[in-house]
Amino acid sequence: YSPGSVGSLVGFTQNPNPPKIHEGWWAYKEVVQGSFVPVPSFWGLVNSAWNLCSVGKRQSPVNIETSHMIFDPFLTPLRLNTGGRKVGGTMYNTGRHVSLRLDKEHLVNISGGPMTYSHRLEEIRLHFGSEDGQGSEHLLNGQAFSGEVQLIHYNHELYTNYTEAAKSPNGLVIVSIFMKISETSNSFLNRMLNRDTITRITYKNDAYLLSGLNIEEVYPETASFITYEGSMTIPPCYETATWILMNKPIYVTKMQMHSMRLLSQNQPSQIFLSMSDNVRPVQPLNNRCIRTNINFSMQGKDCPNNRAQKLQYRGQCLCASSCDLSTCFELETKPAHDKTRSVSTAFIIYFSKTTQTPRQNNIVGHNEQVR
Repeated sequence: YSPGSVGSLVGFTQNPNPPKIHEGWWAYKEVVQGSFVPVPSFWGLVNSAWNLCSVGKRQSPVNIETSHMIFDPFLTPLRLNTGGRKVGGTMYNTGRHVSLRLDKEHLVNISGGPMTYSHRLEEIRLHFGSEDGQGSEHLLNGQAFSGEVQLIHYNHELYTNYTEAAKSPNGLVIVSIFMKISETSNSFLNRMLNRDTITRITYKNDAYLLSGLNIEEVYPETASFITYEGSMTIPPCYETATWILMNKPIYVTKMQMHSMRLLSQNQPSQIFLSMSDNVRPVQPLNNRCIRTNINFSMQGKDCPNNRAQKLQYRGQCLCASSCDLSTCFELETKPAHDKTRSVSTAFIIYFSKTTQTPRQNNIVGHNEQVR
């Protein structure tokens, strides 16, 4: 390829205008360049506009303790509306993330679940570790996954753009999907992480155009999710985000994970510093509710009454502990909703792909080692 060339379908651009969402003087880890750049523990101290990073009470990410999850029978299925079209966008090396931002004419909306309003997809962001089994921002019972895909949406019914929504009530919805290592990869991530593509964004501010992307393919085969109220995981840490964590992971190959670890935080003229471990440490839960639409069938001696704790709506949510769900429940495999697409091209997120490999195990309700 030649720098600056753009083909009709895909192309390469050098030093484009990087997403403004990532601007600011901060880092995930120490930068070895002889100058101080604030890591997460300093974010709220170096800029008064970021003080929520230090003093906020609803910060993200968090450790999801399955023993504290509350079954909420009022959570409706998630609905994804792509307009029946594939989409295109620009994949960036922002110096902190692999970031895919859709072209403005391609609208992907999500609704249902804990949402009162429809939210529009703004960005897909990848977090990953320098070693397998670390790299996700959220933890499950204290354990990390090898990575985390975050689909960041803004409330387009109340606000005109992402910037306005990010600092406003009911502004953001972030769908989080954990990544695990396998011999085969998720078809959507394969478009982003194949060698031909990922090597085009080796250095900070590199960008590459992609087209023909099917957003549906990034979602795992599950209608089950976990949700809580939290914040952005980057400065200014606004507490305007509703998080939705899908209950199955998606997969990347060892080679694709290795390719991501070869991405640099810096530009070519600077010392190489891997982008990996681009995660904010988990934050205190502070008595927030962790709700789920997973209906548990309780089994085992540690589970009294053979039923999951249910959420009671009495003005304010009260999160009380039930038995240790991670050791005794079985997942209800057929949520009570229609699995077909409607004529409006909006469809419920519950896929039954016949060619999906490997088998996607539940992240909650499966006694396997988390990786």
